[in-house]
Amino acid sequence: EVSHRYYFATALSWKVLRLEYSTNIIVLQSAVMAKLQGFEFWRKTLKEARFVVAPMVDQSELAWRLLSRRHGAQLCYTPMLHAQVFVRDANYRRENLYNEVSEEDRPLITQFCANDPEVFLQAALLAQDYCDAIDLNLGCPQMIAKRGHYGVFLQDEWELLEKMVRLANEKLSVPITCKIRVFKEIEKTVHYAQMLEKAGCQLLTVHGRTKDQKGAMTGIASWEHIKAVQKAVNIPVFANGNIQHLSDVLRCIQETGVQGVMSAEGNLHNPALFEGCSPPVWEMAEEYLEVVKQRPPCTLSYVRAHLFKLWHHTLQIHHDLREDLAKVKTLEGLADVSKQLRLRCQEEIAKGKDVEEKEGGLPLPHWICQPYVRPAPKEPVANGTSQGSEVKKTMCQKRALEDSDGIADTLSKNKQKKRSRNPNKNFCPEQKPKYIKCEQCGNPKGNKCVFNLCRGCCKKMSYKEVADCPSHGLRFKTKAEKQKAEEDERREDERKEGLATETERSSSSPQPLPDPSASLLELEADVGLVLSASILEV
Repeated sequence: EVSHRYYFATALSWKVLRLEYSTNIIVLQSAVMAKLQGFEFWRKTLKEARFVVAPMVDQSELAWRLLSRRHGAQLCYTPMLHAQVFVRDANYRRENLYNEVSEEDRPLITQFCANDPEVFLQAALLAQDYCDAIDLNLGCPQMIAKRGHYGVFLQDEWELLEKMVRLANEKLSVPITCKIRVFKEIEKTVHYAQMLEKAGCQLLTVHGRTKDQKGAMTGIASWEHIKAVQKAVNIPVFANGNIQHLSDVLRCIQETGVQGVMSAEGNLHNPALFEGCSPPVWEMAEEYLEVVKQRPPCTLSYVRAHLFKLWHHTLQIHHDLREDLAKVKTLEGLADVSKQLRLRCQEEIAKGKDVEEKEGGLPLPHWICQPYVRPAPKEPVANGTSQGSEVKKTMCQKRALEDSDGIADTLSKNKQKKRSRNPNKNFCPEQKPKYIKCEQCGNPKGNKCVFNLCRGCCKKMSYKEVADCPSHGLRFKTKAEKQKAEEDERREDERKEGLATETERSSSSPQPLPDPSASLLELEADVGLVLSASILEV
């Protein structure tokens, strides 16, 4: 009877434990799955951020984000990270995200470029614990994005994008957001945004330019497209484009109805843009350098690029210091050049040049933080003669490089220089050689690479296999053989030196002295022999 009672009590306790365990699991799963979405995410996690610093490659690093936050920025993005490299390279993860974790740097959104749903998910899972959301870059218009097949060059592949966003939304513990560019047609742009929202996008940033509006053909961003998207979706929308002053930010919010405004170039030339002030350049430069010293390490090229942006207008006058800024190779050297620029500007102020006519038609003296306005593109040139085509101010059109016969009809100045050096050079894109992709990362591979990889992947493979790749100038095998030969030679020299030392020791050791008693015995023996011989003769 006692044993039966014990059995039933034990069984009952196990049932209770199993019930409590399963209940805890359900509660934990519900807590993980109950992530904030849409406007709730914007209000609670992003704290209703309206002033946003854009993701900028090699420019929106931790030090710059902290500087921007000091001067009014409420939300920042990391630089665009390559999802495939982020997954396979631990050093890349540490240098670009893990080592830049700071309590002051929140809220923060990490942006990735990707074209594979599984790779994008893996990268996002590795990054989600270090940020408040994951952003998919669908707006980069640069040539490297075209070659790598990501950014704005995915905007026509809706099925792929829907799968990427949906998978990330289902598996991640943080929201998924997207940054896009517009199509020429407002209606198509609206359908594009609605597709992303339906797939699970919780916040959308709309850059009001098309994929062809870049570089000298950037032109003016269309706020009409942004306004149409904001009215058509039920998630927060950020606007991007035409932001140079705080007044532009407020006007954009009023005209489009967006929840926030993102700035890229305006922020680079004036980190205090969201404060509504334009401080002297040296104040921002010195404060930035101080943040860099407090938050090492920071890549020197990033710092140099920021100083070039901040001092842009002043460097158009002081060309000698521009060359010095480009040549110095230490942080102290960059700080010294910035100090020299400050002293020259203060000398000009002391001479009263701040009230004279502004250089280059600038609205403010060149030592004041102010936006850089790109000059309007020049008229296209064909065979050295000007063409009478008008440049549209609102929506710039891409210049045609070839006519119906495929012969170059309109060439830029740069291409004309190349044509003068090489008259047989072909500018027709259809006849250019196609880039063969790397077998591992999708970037263009080396034409003569022994592993059929790009330089980055080839370097890792050559190091792993201890092999050479003449195409990429890698000599791991040669260096290993040389090192081995040097080691063998060193060991042989040590062996010979050891033998020589032993020989010297043996030759220099003292000989033992003869024993006097032994010599006396030998003498007595000799005398005995002589006496014996004499007796025999007798």
